[in-house]
Amino acid sequence: MKVLRVLDRGLMKLEEHILSYSIILIAIMIVGNVLSRAIFGKSWTSLFGQSFSPQEMSTFAVTVATFMGISYAARKGRHISMSAFFDLAPYKIRKALAIVIPFLTAIVLFILMYFAYEYFISLYESKRKTTAMEMYAYYLAFFVPIGFGLGGLQFLRNMWVNIREKEVYLAQDKKDYS
Repeated sequence: MKVLRVLDRGLMKLEEHILSYSIILIAIMIVGNVLSRAIFGKSWTSLFGQSFSPQEMSTFAVTVATFMGISYAARKGRHISMSAFFDLAPYKIRKALAIVIPFLTAIVLFILMYFAYEYFISLYESKRKTTAMEMYAYYLAFFVPIGFGLGGLQFLRNMWVNIREKEVYLAQDKKDYS
């Protein structure tokens, strides 16, 4: 169990770094390009050449942040939820929902992971490249199945915490606020 905790903590730190640097890259690309247009009257693409595209780099970073963020949000219990019925339900129903909902969510994420992997493989085999930077398109899709898979694992983990513990948990370390 100690090995799993060390691996989990390492994965969490990796997710945090990937998300942080993705958000920083988005900010630099968007703000830098806007400032370049305001100050020099030209976008970075014009200044640095057609092989550099802040839009493509931002798209890449947004994709990474979105799909790697699924796992991180599930880990922290910060994912979007429709909690109106959950919050009003009595303890036993809330406890049952806290087990069933993460299980179903994990199944959906694993199915999406499968389709995302198939898409990734099709992009890899096609050797398609992006328009401006001529980067392989499968680089963009690489993080999608990983994000879905890690998110599915986190939801299974949330389900397991609710099976194991008496209280209702929204995530491993986040008890229900009700």
